[in-house]
Parts: sequence; C-alpha cells; structure tokens
Amino acid sequence: MWRAGVMHTQNFAAQMTQCPMLHSTISLGKLLAPKATLLSRHNRTPPKSTTIATTKPICFSLQHQKMGREKQYWLLKTEPGEWSWEDQSANGGLSKWDGVRNKQAQKNLKTMRVGDLCFFYHSGHKLRCVVGVVSVVREWYSDDGDEGGAVDVRAVGEMRRAVDLKEMKGDEGLKGFVLFRQPRLSVVPVGEGLWGRICELGGGFGGDGGGEEEEG
Repeated sequence: MWRAGVMHTQNFAAQMTQCPMLHSTISLGKLLAPKATLLSRHNRTPPKSTTIATTKPICFSLQHQKMGREKQYWLLKTEPGEWSWEDQSANGGLSKWDGVRNKQAQKNLKTMRVGDLCFFYHSGHKLRCVVGVVSVVREWYSDDGDEGGAVDVRAVGEMRRAVDLKEMKGDEGLKGFVLFRQPRLSVVPVGEGLWGRICELGGGFGGDGGGEEEEG
C-alpha cells in the first residue's frame, strides 16, 4: 500500500546512506549509467564540459550528512516542446539544465547540491503538471561563453500519476507554495512537507519503493 510521500522521501534518504553498497529502492541503472551523453536542455547539443561522475556510486544522503546539510527539494519547469520528460528519459536520464536567465532562478540553481531531488514540471498553456523526479548529479558550473551556467540532473522516475497545477492549487496541504505566488519562476524551492504531499497526490514516483511492483 502507498504511504505518505514524506515517509518514502525519508526512507529514500535512509537507504541511500548505505553507500557504497547502495541497497536503495532507486534504479541505479538510471542514476549511474556510464554511457549517457550529456545534452544541453536548452539547445539539445553536447556542452563543452561533460565532466560528470557517472561511473562511480553517488552517495547522495551521505554527502549531505557529512557536510551538515539536509536534503533540499525543488521544482524545475520546462516547456514540453523544448525539453520534455520523454526527452530526459531517452537521453539515459541525463541532461544539462541550462538556459535559465532569471536571477532568482539562477540563485536557486546555485543553491542546489548533489543529491537534491527536483520535480520535473511541464509548463505551457495546455499542460501544467508534475510528471517526474530528477536528482542533481553536478552542482552549478559555467562553461566558457555560457552566460547562465547550469546544473546537471538525472532522471529518477516518472510520477505514477501526473499532478496538475489545478489540483495542487485546490489542495489545502499546499497553501503558500511558491509555485502559486511566483508563477513565472522556473526554478522553485519546495519544502519537505510540500514535497511529500505532492508525492502523495501523484502516488509517488518510479523507484521510490512505494509502487505495487515494489511491494512484497
């Protein structure tokens, strides 16, 4: 049975501290695939710098604990016609999240740390919903000639049910969400409680240990 999204988030964090064995509920194939080609989300081309730890375990929660940080949660907006969840998944789950020009959104990107989790949000006039979850695998950097800088993210799993904007706005547990107050902000901080509630509304996401296929 599906339990509250917060519980799964906590379980996820606890299990990831078992590195280097990484007996986690997340598909390591998606997180650590060494053959993925890093593509720019903004222009779909390989960036000049493609250095990323894709061939060794990434101890997300352990790194946060050692540095005295709690895991952070975010929401990343993207137009499906520019870079969709299907694009993200088809590229070995890996992408360079660039093309962000808004100063506040850039500040949020710079605040991200390896292991932070982000909702993948389809924006636009026809479709506005959370469709998946990605994890930060490389912190803020800037290539030569890259005006905005970027972080690298890798797909963790698709939401079991997309959570649209209208549903979120009507949920009492999501009152005060920055997404509602600053609708033009493309990189949005998400509190732990809000993260758990959205996960609950969407039935969790692939690899979180909460699906029927993972019961037993």
